[in-house]
Amino acid sequence: MSAPLLLPPSHARTSLSLLMDQSHVNLLGTVHGGVIMRLVDSTAGAVAQRHSGGPAVTAAMDDMAFLEPVKVGDIVRTMAQVNWAGRTSMEIGVRVESEPWNEAGREPLHVASAYLVFVAVEDAGGPRLVPGLRPESATERRRMREAEIRRSHRLARKAEIVAGRASDG
Repeated sequence: MSAPLLLPPSHARTSLSLLMDQSHVNLLGTVHGGVIMRLVDSTAGAVAQRHSGGPAVTAAMDDMAFLEPVKVGDIVRTMAQVNWAGRTSMEIGVRVESEPWNEAGREPLHVASAYLVFVAVEDAGGPRLVPGLRPESATERRRMREAEIRRSHRLARKAEIVAGRASDG
């Protein structure tokens, strides 16, 4: 059975939650950034695999902005969706929020955001085709445009690095 040609971002949208405990703490007494990054990567990976209908691997993390510290006892929630889909790759946007475990009804705090690129892979490890993306709202169309800008910057940066290495040679 072949995948549909175009899927809306809502098709694969996913969220994960985790209660932060002492095993997540850094030397400053707050949650280690790597713990948050792992949760971000796991959430984005679930979205990429759901959108592509099979295995997908992290190819790049374009940006990870930490906005607020996370404390032990916070419930951390990651929410992710596909922002852009190409032939074999996808950009996944992830928003990270936290709230104290013992304060129901409190507005969650936006603590981090990230953009990751995943490539869908076949059993042998090579890239495989992914469904396209069909944005359904103005916000989803804006996210897709912004993802295209980030992609063009990534490709330009890669071309500059390759050109620089070739001239060293």
